[in-house]
Amino acid sequence: MSATERDESTPRAVSAVPMRDLLAACAAAHAISTPPRLPDPGTIERAQHREAA
Repeated sequence: MSATERDESTPRAVSAVPMRDLLAACAAAHAISTPPRLPDPGTIERAQHREAA
């Protein structure tokens, strides 16, 4: 048997990942690795005015 021939009795391993799972994993990794956004300065000022009232 040559190196290019395959023995049909041995199962071939399939390592394919569905695109949906790959995209979900990438989105989760991005969400976890991204630090939270800083609050908008205008929002902070409005919240302080409400507390004072």
